Amino acid sequence: MPRPVPPSEELTELDAEAVRTWCARALDALGRERAEIDAINVYPVADGDTGTNLYLTVAAAHEAVEAVCAAAGTAPDTAETVRAMAHGALLGARGNSGTILSQLLRGMAAVLALGGDGPHLARALAEAATAARRAVAHPVEGTILTVAASAAEGCAGGGDLAEVARNAYERARTALETTPGQLDALRRAGVVDAGGKGLVAVLGALAETVSGHAPPPAATAPYAPVLPVPAETCPDGEGPAYEVIYLLEADDAAVDLLRGRLDALGESLVVVGGDGLWNVHVHVDDAGAAVEAGIEAGRPHRVRITHFAATAPPAAAAEPARRAVVAVVPGEGLAGLCAEAGATTVLARPGEPPAGDALLDAVRRAHAREIVLLPNDTELRQAAVATAERARAEGIRVALIPTRAAVQGIAALAVHEPGRSFDEDVVAMTAAAGATRYAELAVAERRSFTSAGVCQAGDVLGLIEGDVAVIGQDLTETARTVLDRMLQAGGELVTLVVADDTPPGLADTLEAHVRRAHLAVDTTTYHAGAGAPPLLIGVE
Repeated sequence: MPRPVPPSEELTELDAEAVRTWCARALDALGRERAEIDAINVYPVADGDTGTNLYLTVAAAHEAVEAVCAAAGTAPDTAETVRAMAHGALLGARGNSGTILSQLLRGMAAVLALGGDGPHLARALAEAATAARRAVAHPVEGTILTVAASAAEGCAGGGDLAEVARNAYERARTALETTPGQLDALRRAGVVDAGGKGLVAVLGALAETVSGHAPPPAATAPYAPVLPVPAETCPDGEGPAYEVIYLLEADDAAVDLLRGRLDALGESLVVVGGDGLWNVHVHVDDAGAAVEAGIEAGRPHRVRITHFAATAPPAAAAEPARRAVVAVVPGEGLAGLCAEAGATTVLARPGEPPAGDALLDAVRRAHAREIVLLPNDTELRQAAVATAERARAEGIRVALIPTRAAVQGIAALAVHEPGRSFDEDVVAMTAAAGATRYAELAVAERRSFTSAGVCQAGDVLGLIEGDVAVIGQDLTETARTVLDRMLQAGGELVTLVVADDTPPGLADTLEAHVRRAHLAVDTTTYHAGAGAPPLLIGVE
């Protein structure tokens, strides 16, 4: 965890440890204010998720910083740390405000990588405000852009690190109070800008980190937030129907053309990033056309399409949305296991994807307004994306976690908590799945060329992360070799999923091998039943 800053300590340099503390405090601040920020979200779309999107964006930045600092040990490099912060935010950016915040952090990182004193921080804030405004196709005053520009202007005179941070926060706080006078949607609702309020929280965390003292809270007078925003201030049916976000690998020239195409398709266009990797955000009526434009520009991935009708806040208080998990599993035993954990399951044997609309039927069968979808197979990714899009069009809120193997789905399901907010639950499940490396043992049906050499019909293939890594003649020995290779990179828990037709005692033999050869590693075994691959392995 980041080191605490003693109340009396005032930093003169924003080093790597201070960046860690800033990210942690910003995440904590947004966590406290998230519900209020969501509630005052009326622009550009009154979908009530700005606070959540900002929280998830900063959570991704914080996670990236923690990973870099953990790898570096006792002396993390400041330049590498601030770049990790910006890159993590870019990869994890959510929504309009989260995407803009990621560009603000990227702009700051470009300068802070060169130095962390007061003048550098002032330059970093100026660069951030400029970069964010450039990223928005049609900048509007009274938004997070206005607050960012005011923060930069507030510290243009320079000073030491703490003075610059305090001045930036104070100017941002003042600018936030004036946003209702700049934007009619805010004035009618009687609220300040939601994205701007989130940025003030992030800058407040920075000021506290470098000064050692918490700054005064952001005032809301004369416009006090109304919780929830009255329904009459949230026009129904106005504006585009979908929010489309994706990461894009493309060169600068292709992105310039993409901006023009997307600007013609919709509104609220924000394209941030650089050096070949971009985060694209746009509101459109034709979500498919927005994705196709990305495909023509380069390689889009992590595509997220949200139907605004499914996310708009209700006019009156309602019961919490009922949530369900829909999981594709390769065997009847796993179907029973997942069902016991509360999931609706779809059975898919290896090489036989679910037929027709089986995935969509399962989503409907779950009778839930919130769905977490676990495809558990790389071959089902496109089918799962199409299912999620069709379900969203029916008013169902869907989060697709791109699990590539059943063991990743099991890990995600193990941390599923319906009592949490939807986004917190999805973040926790995604993290658990992503932290699980996977392998599979299969029997070759014919002579083939593989990444591990030529295999013959009947050979046992050990696939790690989808690639053939081991070719053997004996299932147990091949499994031992695969386990040893996977555990060379470390691990705390091994999950074994065995099919009915595996040799008797295979699981016991492998558990004993792990206990003997890899101390302090626990093992859990599940039975997949008939129809599953001989052995699935997960390492967390």
